[in-house]
Amino acid sequence: MTPPRKRVLLASPRGFCAGVVRAVQAVEKALELYGPPIYVRHEIVHNKYVVESLRGKGAVFVEDTAEAPEGSIVIFSAHGVAPAVREEAAARRLAAIDATCPLVTKVHKEAVRLAEEDYDILLIGHEGHEEVNGTLGHAPHRIHLVGGPGDVDKVTVRTPARVAWLSQTTLSVDETMETVRALKARLPLLLSPPSDDICYATQNRQAAVKQLAAEADLIIVVGSRNSSNSQRLVEVARGTGAGAAYLVDSAEQIDAVWLEGVATVGVTSGASAPEAPVERVLAWLFARGYDDVTTVTTGEESLAFALPQELRRELRARSDTRPEKPR
Repeated sequence: MTPPRKRVLLASPRGFCAGVVRAVQAVEKALELYGPPIYVRHEIVHNKYVVESLRGKGAVFVEDTAEAPEGSIVIFSAHGVAPAVREEAAARRLAAIDATCPLVTKVHKEAVRLAEEDYDILLIGHEGHEEVNGTLGHAPHRIHLVGGPGDVDKVTVRTPARVAWLSQTTLSVDETMETVRALKARLPLLLSPPSDDICYATQNRQAAVKQLAAEADLIIVVGSRNSSNSQRLVEVARGTGAGAAYLVDSAEQIDAVWLEGVATVGVTSGASAPEAPVERVLAWLFARGYDDVTTVTTGEESLAFALPQELRRELRARSDTRPEKPR
């Protein structure tokens, strides 16, 4: 019997989203304009490869603004920060550059608006995640965190007629909507956000991995373990038909045992994962006979975000021979 043809299905879209591109470029441009060190609060994005690359160029990653010397430049990560963090930075005379993803900023603005209109806000998200912490900080007395469908029975609000939901942008679309349905069963007047808060890139990558899962025996997701959107891709793959799915930072983490009896391998990457490690995974598979690569396209992405305003302002003033720090 002829053995089955070994092939790879490569997801498109995959990898960097517009918010990640903007955040990484912000660090690179700041290093170019001001020189190292440039301090970054938390990982600029949740990807080991990206963080190590920027660290090699002079970025210094800190967990708290207190770790950045007074008067230095600090960049807020793509995940966003609470207003208290901005106040702390200003108090220490830190020159802040805000690389928060504009889609996360949109959620922050919705939270502030709903709180001002005296709504209780049910934030669907993962406790402790940087994005969730930032959103909580914008309306701490009005937001209640809901981790998933299992938390719905614990929810208490002041007035059932004035309650709305928001969500972390990197969640599983299916699980989020399951939580929303459970919340609406308890709170029929629950107000939905003006638009779906789960970001376009998260939705697109999950749709693509579902397509792969329908045909692949194994799915490899390139991304870091602390990346929420990458973790969700593995969960979606496992939940929609893939025989197995694994998350790897690099080709070196692939176990050859995974390939036993596998004819079709699906490959994708999280929104914070660059293309270089994906290419190495493809090369690793090619060396083991998976030399037939087909791109599975489920959508097109053209969105792009401008650099943070602090950097745009500096670039407009480049006629000055000595760039000033952002104010």
